[in-house]
Amino acid sequence: MIILVINSGSSSLKYQVREGDDVLAEGLVERIGEAEVPDHAAALDRVDGEVSAALGGRAIDAVGHRVVHGGERFSEPVLIDNEITRAIERLNPLAPLHNPAAVTGIRAITDKWPDMPQVAVFDTAFHRTLPEHAWRYAVPDELYRKFGIRRYGFHGTSHAFVARGAAALLGTDTFTGVIAHLGNGASVTAVRDGESVDTSMGFTPLEGLVMGTRSGDIDPSILLFLLREGYTEQDLDTLLNRNSGLKGLAGTNDMRSVTEAADAGDPRARRAIEVASYRLAKYVGGYHVAVGGAQALVFTAGIGENAAAFRAAVVARLGALGLELDEARNRERSREARIISTEASAFPVLVVPTDEEAAIAEATAAVVGASQPAA
Repeated sequence: MIILVINSGSSSLKYQVREGDDVLAEGLVERIGEAEVPDHAAALDRVDGEVSAALGGRAIDAVGHRVVHGGERFSEPVLIDNEITRAIERLNPLAPLHNPAAVTGIRAITDKWPDMPQVAVFDTAFHRTLPEHAWRYAVPDELYRKFGIRRYGFHGTSHAFVARGAAALLGTDTFTGVIAHLGNGASVTAVRDGESVDTSMGFTPLEGLVMGTRSGDIDPSILLFLLREGYTEQDLDTLLNRNSGLKGLAGTNDMRSVTEAADAGDPRARRAIEVASYRLAKYVGGYHVAVGGAQALVFTAGIGENAAAFRAAVVARLGALGLELDEARNRERSREARIISTEASAFPVLVVPTDEEAAIAEATAAVVGASQPAA
């Protein structure tokens, strides 16, 4: 089955075409809304041309969409119809920067290829197994009932994919442990028997770890203080989502640049690594308890897979858990899942590359296949 994977942004459209494990085509259309690409329909026309050339006359069988927010309704990928599209649209207030773009992408595909099977794969779905004591905030129940204010978690497609990869590497049926998805956006998830039982992101992706430009956990009273000091709602949104995290601490959100500056003696960069590694280590320790004892700690995504120095900084703070990195293994550059800890480590530390496009394509093929009548 040839699957077109779509990740629609408000002004961009990222795509990949897959057949099984093979990537047949991929690309990115940017500056949607400007003269050359006035809307998502025009972007899709460009994608169609590029994909058609790559496929050499073969046709796409189905489209899989990354949808950030599935709310409480969606706990697994679903075949899209008009009602599902409207349900995703109703969740726009929970993900105003992401869900509207996904809906636009879905409707653009529908207009262009009305009979094309489409599947929505939700970032929040993997975390629908969180127990109530993990997803509840200690606020009046009315806020949950009226506004849906609770912890949802994100990066679920990646965490689920990596949990399966970790289980395969360890030779177990299911994975129990801690997964750190570290990119410009970062989250850590406690997984027990293959299911998410806690995760660092909450009502929005802002909660939790120090990220590239996001603050992560912060005292809510700071926001009240800044409002009283004259900051506007937009000021706070920009401050916490775009100008904080590594960027706020070190002046850049690029971990490679931060690491190079720290090695050169830059105190701001060193402080940024200390703050970020400390925050992650605290979560790992707590989630080790949450899962009843981890089988492994897993690093994934851009920073998790490539930033050996940051992995070392995190694990150095976890000596109380008995973790110990093998320096040579940690420095090794590889796209393969691997163990980077010593034999003496209390439990393994792994690097498992993530592939969200592969996960979306796999889910799309499964949903479409199950929906078709048997031959």
